[in-house]
Amino acid sequence: MSHRAFSKRVCKEKRDFDEMKNAAAEFYRVSRVPRDIERALHELFLHRPADLHGYLSMSSAAVSSHLVPNSQERTEHVTAAVLWINEPLNSMLKDQNPCDQLKIDDILSTFFMDRCLEEKEVWDRERPKVIPSSSPPQTKDKKVINKGKKSSIVEKPFPPVEPQKPVLHGSLAIGSVSLAVAKTGAQIQGIRLYEYIAALRNQEPPTQFHIPVSLVTLLSCGKTSPGKLNLLEEVILIPKVGQQVKQIITMALEVQKEMMRIMNTLTNGGASEAFVCDSGALAVSHERPEQPLDLITEACTNLGVPLGTQIHLALNCAAHELMDPSKGKYEVAAGVLKSPDELVDLYQTLISKYPAVALIDPFRQEDRAQWEKLSSMIGNSCSLLSDVSYNSQEPPIPGVRGRILKHINETTVSDLIHMTSEQQGSVLMGTTCSEPCNGDSLSDIAVGLGLHYVKLGGLSGAERMTKYNRLISIEEELAQQGILVFKEKHPPPLFPDSPHTHSGTTEGARSGLEEHSSHLIQTDF
Repeated sequence: MSHRAFSKRVCKEKRDFDEMKNAAAEFYRVSRVPRDIERALHELFLHRPADLHGYLSMSSAAVSSHLVPNSQERTEHVTAAVLWINEPLNSMLKDQNPCDQLKIDDILSTFFMDRCLEEKEVWDRERPKVIPSSSPPQTKDKKVINKGKKSSIVEKPFPPVEPQKPVLHGSLAIGSVSLAVAKTGAQIQGIRLYEYIAALRNQEPPTQFHIPVSLVTLLSCGKTSPGKLNLLEEVILIPKVGQQVKQIITMALEVQKEMMRIMNTLTNGGASEAFVCDSGALAVSHERPEQPLDLITEACTNLGVPLGTQIHLALNCAAHELMDPSKGKYEVAAGVLKSPDELVDLYQTLISKYPAVALIDPFRQEDRAQWEKLSSMIGNSCSLLSDVSYNSQEPPIPGVRGRILKHINETTVSDLIHMTSEQQGSVLMGTTCSEPCNGDSLSDIAVGLGLHYVKLGGLSGAERMTKYNRLISIEEELAQQGILVFKEKHPPPLFPDSPHTHSGTTEGARSGLEEHSSHLIQTDF
């Protein structure tokens, strides 16, 4: 090789390397990886734990940021969980049969309740005593005086905001140990984790399985996203039933790429800023709830998959995080407040214009009248879903057709089995960083519980793609064994009053999966 040819090749290799390095740097910047690494290393240096790798492993399962607002408190949660596991739980579970899931979960739950009672006693002792006032309490149910004239208008009483259930430091250990015991029991019996959970749920090993439909997060427009809009925590893609997991992921990726192309060419539409958020989806800058929905509509139309046929939407409103209790209104966007009744009208307008077949937490749970009112208005085309992860013992909310489940904190495997067995219509939702395990177990749990739907988040990040890949592997495995069936669902709405199932032939599913055998999905923005 001549010197000139050699120099040319070296220059090309250097140029390719620089381009790859710049692309990687941009990817990490958009995904905010340097910030997360810097935070993790900072915490590691401050605490300098003896079990360095164990600490890092537990840190990946730290409780979610909306419940634990700062890194210091997250660290305290993880440290407490490690202490629980190393000492009291280790002693209590010694010599227990790891295949007796119910008994071990009962021990874990009893231990957790005892810790809660101890914490409450400490809090009651340290709480400052309140001296009751001698004057009678003021109520809002009184006539308003205006310019010396009595008004007949009586202020509508505002339901008080129920305090959020606190997350007890160390509670992450309960869910973590419960899952570890389930995985151990499955290994001892020589079966998959989803088979083990299904056997626990059905009291015997099932002969057929189905794969929950994957709900993919497309956009995040909540309080932590850029722009003024607060209302839409997540806009979620609901694929047409009967598609393989790979097909769903491929379609969602195409929609997201088209959305990014539209945003890159947009000059003035309120979506000038976007980045990948913790849920693995695009966080966009918008001011009104119609804007992100218009963006998705345009992207789907450009791709020839119009909304309302092959694709529907679910809106995770997370409205309980938007309530301003001093005003009794929801701050749907910065400086824009709406009463519960005004929010009903807003949702009705959105549902009439866009093919959303599910609203998740459209109100706080106290606004029961608005739940019922909205359900009566849009229930034929849209299901209302409520997160019961922290309030599983609360009475059902009128108008709610489905429930959001999460495997977090003190939730045991037995808890999930109980919640899904007592009522149909559940969606298992993965969270950002609060699952007891950052591996692929959530996919096995969803299949084992026999759920209709599972939401694993967006399509960016190894943590989420590990779960999607596991779901693909399970689907291929079931098809090859000839025990894969499909549940027939027809949105809208997401959960009809009387869902029907059928056990279709697995030949079509098996042949379709074999065409794409053993190629797992790896994707990033």
